[in-house]
Amino acid sequence: MTAATEIAFENTFVRDLEGLYQPWDAAPAPEPRLVLLNEALAHQLGLDPAVLRTPEGLGLLTGTAVPESATTVAQAYAGHQFGNYSPRLGDGRALLVGELVAPDGQRRDLHLKGSGRTPFARGGDGKAPLGPMLREYVISEAMHALGVPTTRSLAVVATGEHVMRERGPEPGALLARTASSHLRVGTFQFAAATGDTDVLRRLADHAIARHHPSCAGTDQPYLELFRRVVEAQAALIAQWMHIGFVHGVMNTDNMTISGETIDYGPCAFLDAHDPGAVYSSIDQGGRYAYGNQPGIAQWNLARFGEALLPLLADDQDEAIRLATEVLEGFADRYLAARDDGYRVKLGLPEGFDAKPVLEDLATLLAQQKPDHTLFFRRLASAARGDEGPVRALFDDPSTADDWLASWRAAGPDADAMDRVNPIYVPRNHLVESALGAAVADGDLEPLQWLLQVLAHPYEERAGYERFAQPAGPDAPPFTTFCGT
Repeated sequence: MTAATEIAFENTFVRDLEGLYQPWDAAPAPEPRLVLLNEALAHQLGLDPAVLRTPEGLGLLTGTAVPESATTVAQAYAGHQFGNYSPRLGDGRALLVGELVAPDGQRRDLHLKGSGRTPFARGGDGKAPLGPMLREYVISEAMHALGVPTTRSLAVVATGEHVMRERGPEPGALLARTASSHLRVGTFQFAAATGDTDVLRRLADHAIARHHPSCAGTDQPYLELFRRVVEAQAALIAQWMHIGFVHGVMNTDNMTISGETIDYGPCAFLDAHDPGAVYSSIDQGGRYAYGNQPGIAQWNLARFGEALLPLLADDQDEAIRLATEVLEGFADRYLAARDDGYRVKLGLPEGFDAKPVLEDLATLLAQQKPDHTLFFRRLASAARGDEGPVRALFDDPSTADDWLASWRAAGPDADAMDRVNPIYVPRNHLVESALGAAVADGDLEPLQWLLQVLAHPYEERAGYERFAQPAGPDAPPFTTFCGT
């Protein structure tokens, strides 16, 4: 059994990108206690769960006793937050421990959230409450089970101290998460703002080597990097829209170069299908509403393109022309991914001209606002001849009849639909109830049940009916908070 102190980390981020981080140590965790451990992920990373449960393992998961091979740093980045540029953000309450090379050869960051104030802290205490860390664990692992590219959660560790928030003192905790990397659009914005093209070039070369190595052999590797990130984000946002996921805080520092979903603060899943749905307490203007996500993604990518301009061409006008040409491809990429995904969700054959069906469906859903997840799941019953369950989702079932008739005429494949339309998603009321029990009462059983259900989102099982149901019409409006 390898001790935690002998776990081998690599540090290519630190090696390659001096100037884009600050070496830093985690704050003490007075009485660390393991709350959740993702044993399956630990095995995938080549880590022994038994070791992670030891005092040495807790030292690693809290950053208070890391192996000699690790170099803990706070990463620097800038970003547009709600459209306003902040030149210095960075990991204000998080640390990169290092990189693990898993048995399958994949390189993954180990990153700690809630590990104390760093030089990038912006007035906060650098700590994290237990509830939001458990929430990120639940949602990120649910996203993984749904097949959406995402950071993943390895462990949640209670620190043994309390942190003060608006609602009073709350138990403190850290989240240990993994990612292909934590490079963001905001990382490139920070590098570009230094005015040092060498720093920007080293960052771009690092991103290419880490995520898109085939770019290195092209005539214009940095333009090709931009193209690959545009393509990855177009595909990602389409997946968000398919499952009714609302990120809630799509700032440029929350958009990855890898194309993974990152930072599950004020996020939520749709109950009623509503393009204007906003769940974040801080998004007063609805900038990051469900229906706005594709446009915001393109806006964020424009900021990425701006940061890359010095690498694209010596002449700025030519650089702008090249970047604009790539950026304009986002819409086509996104729409193709969106429509193809919906075609599959509707069980329609490949090559079928689904555009009229999809256009009419978008209008129907926006006007009538049925439950997003149940609508697509119950369509399989309609494909088998029983339209009752899906019609019951509409206040006036007759409003769906014309669309259902035109869709059924295409001969949808019900079995194929069941494979791609989840029955279980992280319903907001279920997540909050499970978190409440865990934080207030120390009762992890509801959370464990929820995690077990969400790990198999496409397999409908008897006795789990309540996990598929929305909160109901009398439930209060759902609001999320970022936990800082």
